[in-house]
Amino acid sequence: MPTIPRDAVLSSLEWPFLLSVLALAFFWAKLEIEIEGPDGWAARLPTWRVKKPAFADVVLGGGDITGYHVWAFAATLAFFHLKVLGRWTWASETRVLGAFVLFWLLEDVLWFALNPHYGWRALTPGRAGWHRRWFCGLPVPYWIMGPLGVFFYVLPSLL
Repeated sequence: MPTIPRDAVLSSLEWPFLLSVLALAFFWAKLEIEIEGPDGWAARLPTWRVKKPAFADVVLGGGDITGYHVWAFAATLAFFHLKVLGRWTWASETRVLGAFVLFWLLEDVLWFALNPHYGWRALTPGRAGWHRRWFCGLPVPYWIMGPLGVFFYVLPSLL
């Protein structure tokens, strides 16, 4: 099996775009902190909510589905697709999906780190009850989203 030089993968990752994903995750986390305050996962927002749907165990670590989050996910997914408007390919789609997944992972981590009602140390099952599944001290979706986001983003470089 041929090997791909490490530099070839890294040079194709579009570092400025990835840094902008981090910056956007920071801004969105700050926006959500202003909207949600101490009540994570839209606990007190006037939005519809589906309690513990089966697929949410895998996708959201057991969390509820809220109208707020459905529209937040849809809007950000549409924003990420602006990068490939008029020049869509399967390779660009995997990069968009990878960046989208990494964005939400980073946003959630930053929500805890920057929220004055929480902080990084409060990312625990006792304080972050909307994260219902945990592994090695972190919500299960973090363990899925990190590798999945990197895989999708790097995939076009590996083909």
